Amino acid sequence: MMAHSGVPAGKRKEIYKYIAPWPLYSMNWSVRPDKRFRLALGSFVEEYNNKVQIVSLDEDTSEFSAKSTFDHPYPTTKIMWIPDSKGILPDLLATSGDYLRVWRAGEPETRLECVLNNNKNSDFCAPLTSFDWNEVDPNLIGTSSIDTTCTIWGLETGQILGRVNLVSGHVKTQLIAHDKEVYDIAFSRAGGGRDMFASVGADGSVRMFDLRHLEHSTIIYEDPAHTPLLRLAWNKQDPNYLATVAMDSCEVIILDVRVPCTPVARLNNHRACVNGIAWAPHSSCHICTAADDHQALIWDIQQMPRAIEDPILAYTAAEGEVNQIQWGATQPDWIAICYNKSLEILRV
Repeated sequence: MMAHSGVPAGKRKEIYKYIAPWPLYSMNWSVRPDKRFRLALGSFVEEYNNKVQIVSLDEDTSEFSAKSTFDHPYPTTKIMWIPDSKGILPDLLATSGDYLRVWRAGEPETRLECVLNNNKNSDFCAPLTSFDWNEVDPNLIGTSSIDTTCTIWGLETGQILGRVNLVSGHVKTQLIAHDKEVYDIAFSRAGGGRDMFASVGADGSVRMFDLRHLEHSTIIYEDPAHTPLLRLAWNKQDPNYLATVAMDSCEVIILDVRVPCTPVARLNNHRACVNGIAWAPHSSCHICTAADDHQALIWDIQQMPRAIEDPILAYTAAEGEVNQIQWGATQPDWIAICYNKSLEILRV
């Protein structure tokens, strides 16, 4: 990675690694200020019984250790911790799979608080592809599903009664977001950060919604060949920009909502299909991408709309295809990646 001045080489580690008991897919950083290097990892085992593990780095020993491991039906499609940067809310994390589940983190026991199920009257459950937890209003969670819908859930955390803090949720709104499966959903910071969100899906479109005006949506982009769009990520500092990636594509498309339907940049140095995108938490012009070519690349997009030729930083995970990348909201110096059974955090 990059050289750091003023600190003797060897005094600072640039990479920490953890090897899980099983292949990893979903992963995310904890946001609480008192849990600096804590992440949740989801297994990817092609059977019903899967696991989620909470690990944290001991900065004195430089080792990761598992703090809690719990069962999860099916692999998690996404994991997110409650976006509580002050550390004052209950220590919750959510997972998506067959349903949306909210858990209370504990060491060693992490407890299921609630299962949010929108298919009350049917035996069929349409799997959830992704979800996003609203940073401005942590009582809002949006889920995306293969049944073409997005659902916005209202979460309630009850008063503490004895030791039990009751968490429950209800459907605030459910909408048909796309003509086909919806693969990702993300809240925007625009307009107060509470009501705007976008989704992508198998119809190859990026659509934007406003909870205050759900009768119409805006198509921000459509893939010319109608290739499914798998991922969506908003710039953390400038709500005009978002990134998306198409299925089996080696490039990441950057969009500007003020100029719909025309990509403002294409990042195309990866030599195999892109699996993950993560914007810097602290900078409007940096984005990280990860792909099957074993690489994580960091890009500076300041030159837009001039073409962006090369990343400013490249990291190669020699042993495997990088299937997940997360840039910690409270740890702007660190990026986390997963490949095979490995989690690595990289100092940038």
